[in-house]
Amino acid sequence: MKALPIVVIAAMLTGCVAEDNPNRRATLGAAIGALSGAVIGHQVNHGSGKWVGALAGALAGGAVGHYMDNQQKEFEAALERERQAHVLEIERLRDETLKLTVNNDVSFDVDKDDVQYTFRPSLYRLGNVVKRYDQTVIHVIGYTDSTGAAGYNEDLSYRRAENVKRELILAGVPQSRIRIEGRGETEPRATNGTATGRQQNRRVELFVKPVIQGNEQYAYESPRYY
Repeated sequence: MKALPIVVIAAMLTGCVAEDNPNRRATLGAAIGALSGAVIGHQVNHGSGKWVGALAGALAGGAVGHYMDNQQKEFEAALERERQAHVLEIERLRDETLKLTVNNDVSFDVDKDDVQYTFRPSLYRLGNVVKRYDQTVIHVIGYTDSTGAAGYNEDLSYRRAENVKRELILAGVPQSRIRIEGRGETEPRATNGTATGRQQNRRVELFVKPVIQGNEQYAYESPRYY
């Protein structure tokens, strides 16, 4: 039996998410992202045994660490100026995922969703690295501080993630490799009770997850590290 097209399944999911859910957009986006990953991850040509999907292939388990090492080094070199200015952080997580955190104060104006003109070259360099490592999936997640209504913050964070995605596509990253979410004021890094804490909470995080043979769908699942 052939799988339903992803568009049809997404439409079914839309009906399953309650209209009065304040996090409806983020919940639905995460569900569709995970589902599309599962569908793509299981597209196997049983005649040749090869995995076919949005990416060129998957990494053997033993090759993942070396592959992500090289990608991390390229990120660090391409974004050295941003790292020195403390506007961008690069971390290696326990599952080999690379996490890049961007300070919203340098990437977006207050209460705006357009990427600042001066930060676009940084995203372009970031995208240039991403497109060369085509055995990864990129999750772009927007956050805000707790100022304002929760629903408004969620929508703003989603629109910011959406515009970061647009910049990555302009840099040459295929749309099929990018997932986006807006988590609003949830998962704060610091207290919202101080100006410094609120500044840390206004951010965009990019999770670069490797596609691993035998567990391809994991790369498409929404990252949860908080």
